[in-house]
Amino acid sequence: MDSNEEQILIEQAKTDNGCFVKLYELHYRKIFGYVFRRTLNIELTKDIVSETFIKAYQNIHRFRYRNAPFSSWLYRIAGNETNMYFRRRKAYLASLDHLKEFSYLEAADPLEINETENRLQQHKDFIAVQNNLEKLDYKYQEVIALRFFENKSIKEIAEIVNKNDNTVKSLLSRGIDKLRKMF
Repeated sequence: MDSNEEQILIEQAKTDNGCFVKLYELHYRKIFGYVFRRTLNIELTKDIVSETFIKAYQNIHRFRYRNAPFSSWLYRIAGNETNMYFRRRKAYLASLDHLKEFSYLEAADPLEINETENRLQQHKDFIAVQNNLEKLDYKYQEVIALRFFENKSIKEIAEIVNKNDNTVKSLLSRGIDKLRKMF
């Protein structure tokens, strides 16, 4: 779908729920993958992605197309939701098992779960990086995840995190340095 078609779909989604469902279907996998690579937990990811799309749905009327794709807006919401989870987890020391007990989401597609889990098992180094990445400040986690896990450009990351290009470059550089020191 080109940007003009997506822009039309976004405008229609402001008054037509069916159009929002199409946007959801277009972007779900990418947002799910982004959040999963930050959390490494299927149930938690489903919860965060659900919150992401609920907030997007509730605020679609506020979205304005300004040369930044709709996906950047979704990544920003997903990043905020993920960071909020990590802040709450640190503040309240909530266990993931406790969160799973209260998950109200329907089961994900088994094929999607198997595919994601198989890729994760094939990359043991990824787990080590993820564990160390989680120890970094959120500002570093987010830009590193977007750059290396989502293959976003500096410009796209700047749009998602609402910072200028040079700040993103600096955050990436500092975050990578901190990550290297952990190994």
